[in-house]
Formats: sequence, C-alpha cells, structure tokens
Amino acid sequence: MDRLTSLEVFVKVVERESFAAAAREIDMSPAMVSKHIQALEERLGARLLNRTTRRLSLTEVGRGYLERARQVLADLEDADRAASDLHAAPRGLLKVNAPFSFGIRHVGPAVAAYLAAYPEVSIDIGLNDRYIDLLAEGVDLALRIGRLADSSLIARRLAPIRLVVCAAPAYLERHGAPRVPKDLAAHRCLLYTYAATADEWRFTGPDGEDAVVRVSGRLLANSGDIIMAAALEGLGIALTPTFIAGEHVQARKLVTLLPGYTAPEAALYAVYPPGRHLSAKLRSFVDFLVSRFGEEPEWDRWCREIREQTR
Repeated sequence: MDRLTSLEVFVKVVERESFAAAAREIDMSPAMVSKHIQALEERLGARLLNRTTRRLSLTEVGRGYLERARQVLADLEDADRAASDLHAAPRGLLKVNAPFSFGIRHVGPAVAAYLAAYPEVSIDIGLNDRYIDLLAEGVDLALRIGRLADSSLIARRLAPIRLVVCAAPAYLERHGAPRVPKDLAAHRCLLYTYAATADEWRFTGPDGEDAVVRVSGRLLANSGDIIMAAALEGLGIALTPTFIAGEHVQARKLVTLLPGYTAPEAALYAVYPPGRHLSAKLRSFVDFLVSRFGEEPEWDRWCREIREQTR
C-alpha cells in the first residue's frame, strides 16, 4: 500500500476518533481504512491504536508516530505549494513598509515600474522611519537601512548605503571648503539626530587610517529631508546618504567634499517574516529591487561621475 496514503489515513482516524468517520471524509471504505492502519502497524512492528467497541486511543508508540506523520504531511504540502509558486504568476496584495525619505525618492518609482511589469499584483505601501513589527501589523516586507539587529526575520541585502559630505556652492564661497576631516570642527554642520553619534562624524582616509571629528551646528533634525533642504539653502555642511544627495550633486546644486575620505557604509535590506517558502509576489518583488538598485545604484553613480568630472 502507498505509505503516504496510509499516513493520511492514520492522521485522519486519530483526528475523527473513528474509522467510519475518517472513511466518509476521505471517501474510502471502512475496510480499506482498516487495511491502511494494519499495514502501518505491520511495517512498524508495533500497535499504533488501541481499539474498543466504543473508542479509539493512541498507544505510546502511536503518539510519537502521529507527531512525525503530521510533520511529514505538512512538509509534503509545503513542498507542493513551493513548487507551484515557482512557476505561478505573481498575484495578490503585497503589503510593504519603507523609510520615508528613501521611499519617496526611490521605492515609489520602483513600485510603479514593478506594477507595470506584474499586472496581477497590488501593493499597499506605508512609509515611516520606525521599526515596525511585521507580524503584528500584517506587513509582508519591510525595507530597512543600517546594520540589522539580531531577529527572527529573514534579510536580503539589496544595495549599499553610502554617505557623502556635501555643501552648497554658496556656503563654500562664504566659508571655504574643508580639506581634511578635522577642518569640519570649524564649520557649521547639519546634524542628523537619528545617527548613532550625531555630533561625531567618522571617516577612513586614503591611508586607511580612521578619523573622528566632533562637529556642531545650529540645526539638528531627525529628517534627512530637512537636513538636505538646509544644505541646499547654504546653511551648512551635511553628512548625508547619497540616495538623498545624489540628484542634487548631479544638478550641481551641491558639491561633494573631502575626496579620498569615506564614511562608514551601511546597506539597504529587504526583511520579511520566516516561512517555509516565499510567495511568488514576494520573491518577484525582492528580485526586482535587487536588479533595480544593485551594488552601484544610480544615486551613487551620480556622485562618482560628478566628482570625476571636477578633478
């Protein structure tokens, strides 16, 4: 007899506490149900069920075997779903959470392009800068920037997140440009308060040596967009992600500073709850973001190209 069918019959008999009830549910004769149970017991050389005229009960061996039988059947069902999803067209609703500034600039256009490519998928996207509980809020996928804390979430790296020191030409005309990191201490700097150390900027120099400088300024903000608005108005020097500054550097509204010095790099991640397999919609969206952003996103390329042109 087919062993998987016998496992299914055994589990159903235990759940219904009756050979006859199990037979009706799985459309099999009571005699055949009995034969499947008998075949399992003969193969194992042990009794799985105690049978009386009034009730069924599991033996000690049966209790242990039931747990494993359920796991085998669950794994098989999951394997079937995963195989089906591999060739299924992505469809359904995908709930996404993303950081505000990055979401406006880059996730929005990416979502529009994805929806055009996958017409059977709908996306519900929420933007905020707090770390949400994906399971509690029913979110399928969150985009997060930085070094991820240990958690039970699955994370896939999408792109590097690099920082650039920059200022508007008007500011540099009035105050000059810093040549090395320690010069920043004498400048008006724009401080992003969500940074781990807002008033300490860290760099690695062309010689590989680390430099730390304490900075100060009249503006502190927990929004990269406010920092950028102030930098564009010539109010100070910003240390800001290239995904915010890149378009303004490309437009020559900002000048990158301290060539040869780099700030610590972070990364953009897609995080999602653990599961036995990814749905087609989730897998396709993550793959789409990887291909769209990559290891040299367009905002990094803008900064690099302008810097090379001005050498």
